[in-house]
Amino acid sequence: MVFFGFTFCPDVCPTTLSDISGWLDALGEDAGQMNVVFITVDPDRDTVEAMAEYVGYFHPAIRGWTGAQDQIARAAEGFRASYELVPTDSGDYTMNHTASVFLFDAAGGFVSMIDYHEPREFAVPKIRRALEEETEGAT
Repeated sequence: MVFFGFTFCPDVCPTTLSDISGWLDALGEDAGQMNVVFITVDPDRDTVEAMAEYVGYFHPAIRGWTGAQDQIARAAEGFRASYELVPTDSGDYTMNHTASVFLFDAAGGFVSMIDYHEPREFAVPKIRRALEEETEGAT
């Protein structure tokens, strides 16, 4: 499971990471089979330390990744995620970015997208199907 965002995000990112935490809780022991990654789209502000602190507020299975601008750009392109820096009136900036969560099986095959604010009763079955595909692919 992969989600792109940034730690200074005021709404989409904390909401989605809270949703992901709830989905993982709903999976119970099966959550241990998941690799869950939050990739920053704002590596200038999202240091390794900032990412570690931020993801620490959510489910312990969620890992935060950062890197150089070119690495983030390649990762986003590979996932077909989009993001852009948007200047604010205060002279600072925010980021627009893909708000969906990408769901893959263990072999790296794309399974589904989970949309922003998708209800748990729809998201968790998608994740369970991905886990079943992982099990079937391993046999």
